[in-house]
Amino acid sequence: MMVTFSLCLIVKNEEHVLKRCLSSVEGIFEEIIVVDTGSTDSTKEIAGQFTSQIYDFEWCNDFARARNFSFSKAKMDYTMWLDADDVVTVENRKRLLDLKKTLLPEIDVVMMRYDTAFDFDGRPTFFYYRERLLKTSRKFKWAGAVHEVIQPAGNILFSSISIEHRKTRFSEPGRNLGIYEKLLAQGVALDQRQKYYYARELMYSKKYKEAAETFLDFLNGRGGSLEDRISACRDLAFCYYFLGNEEAAFLSLLRSFSYDRPRAEICCALGQHFLDREQYDLAIYWYQTAFGSEIPDKTFGFVQPDYYGYIPALQLCICCDRLGELEKASSWNEKAGEFKPNDPAYLYNKSYFQSKKAALNWK
Repeated sequence: MMVTFSLCLIVKNEEHVLKRCLSSVEGIFEEIIVVDTGSTDSTKEIAGQFTSQIYDFEWCNDFARARNFSFSKAKMDYTMWLDADDVVTVENRKRLLDLKKTLLPEIDVVMMRYDTAFDFDGRPTFFYYRERLLKTSRKFKWAGAVHEVIQPAGNILFSSISIEHRKTRFSEPGRNLGIYEKLLAQGVALDQRQKYYYARELMYSKKYKEAAETFLDFLNGRGGSLEDRISACRDLAFCYYFLGNEEAAFLSLLRSFSYDRPRAEICCALGQHFLDREQYDLAIYWYQTAFGSEIPDKTFGFVQPDYYGYIPALQLCICCDRLGELEKASSWNEKAGEFKPNDPAYLYNKSYFQSKKAALNWK
């Protein structure tokens, strides 16, 4: 017997994207639950075209509470969540329907890839896996006022399904940071995960000194996922560079190696460190290390696939060109073009090398 699915969304003033989201999954779910946290536009009217299960929830600066309220209304075998600006493509819609037909009842959590940034050709440039479909009877609970999460537990399945986060406008500036600051003013102690995300919000707000202090507090504390620690090393280095402390930035990047094998994102940051200092041989070493890395599979961390191919190839082109090794530089540019044949940087470089070839009678 095929399992049943509930879909839960929390929304506020989403008239510009909600129909796109719900249309992309129409016919998949036995019930759709929309929790409105204070819309003043036509969000609820649009939701009413797809479901009668629309509930009001008074906003209290806590995303986890709103998510838990939405999940409390779910009655089907499994509960899935989406944001209003998420989209399920035709290909992933088919995969989701196939999953529904084949999902074994002993599975507690289905992880799906979350693609959140894209290049000009629409290919993902930033993704990570999220706990997307959860067994309703397990009564999983969301935690975290901001960047809320359910800790996966039980039998976990990593699926091939991707959800695309397609924003059409920016979030309210400073919203998340403001929530964190209110919690801290109330004397609430942030757990390690929330401390990491608070540091990121400080960084996004260009409060680099405070962000660096918070990242360091996170890294020196106990707990926190391995992937968050690796990402925090890179973010901390970013803050240190802005603060003019280049040695601390460099050491922060190296610190990431104490947690796990080198990530291409870190290797490219090290490559940039040496490229900026015109130490091209060392830059080449780190970019080649990044280029030879495999994109992590079934990871809970952030992944930027361009750092595993396109970016190091393009940077190796620059390094070799600076060293006067034009054939190698052109070869690396062609490798970059294999990843992104329509990319302006690749095409500019291609024209540049063609001009050099003509001028030098280079074969």
